[in-house]
Amino acid sequence: MDLLLRDRAALVMGGSSGLGLGIATALAEAGARVCLLARDAGRLAAAAERLRQASGAGVGTLAVDLAEPEAVGAAIGDIVERIGTPDILIGNGGGPPPGVATRFDPALWQAQAAKMLLPTMTLTDAFLPAMRERRFGRIIMVSSTSVVEPIPGLVLSNALRAALANWGRTLAREVARDGVTVNTLMPGRFDTARARALTEARAKDGLSVEDVRRRDIETIPAGRFGTPEEFGAVAAFLASPRAAYVTGTLIPVDGGLLG
Repeated sequence: MDLLLRDRAALVMGGSSGLGLGIATALAEAGARVCLLARDAGRLAAAAERLRQASGAGVGTLAVDLAEPEAVGAAIGDIVERIGTPDILIGNGGGPPPGVATRFDPALWQAQAAKMLLPTMTLTDAFLPAMRERRFGRIIMVSSTSVVEPIPGLVLSNALRAALANWGRTLAREVARDGVTVNTLMPGRFDTARARALTEARAKDGLSVEDVRRRDIETIPAGRFGTPEEFGAVAAFLASPRAAYVTGTLIPVDGGLLG
């Protein structure tokens, strides 16, 4: 199916690896002009080369620390220089450290809130007026199933991802008549570097990494972890004109985990 994305401009935050790279790959293969935004210039260059080989399309990159909202705001002009004003914004960033609700650190909460909320909000604020004017825009946030079902030991992620998702649902209603859609994807367990790191952190009390991984797989109805390519395919559809009537949603991509 032609997703009608040829020559659409897409900005993918956190696009140098994992689910972000999976999304960027799917968009590039569908014909979109893609700009990857991430911190590590070396990883960005490698990801861009991979996309060029896979799609034959030109790919822009911009090294920005997504944990620094001021740096994200300062990059707006550079983004426009590379791909024009984006038609598609993918809000995706790294997760916060593990933690429990019974241990409250105000400074940590403030820092993580700025890191997880402000970059996507800042870029949306910058590019939304043009999306509304041309009556086409796609804002897709990569979140977690923890928005619906909190994950033990990840209180910062549980709370802050839910906050961003509900901000997105509010925005979706405000811009629905302007041809702009806002949706949140909730990945379950995927085979990414971050997921592997969390698995390693949970391997204790006599359990090996493989033991933890096996237990996780047993909870997934599909019986396996997802792949970034599968996740990217869902995001590319949501980013396309084909999905114009889908907005304000929280969509699990989790192999049936939430049921």
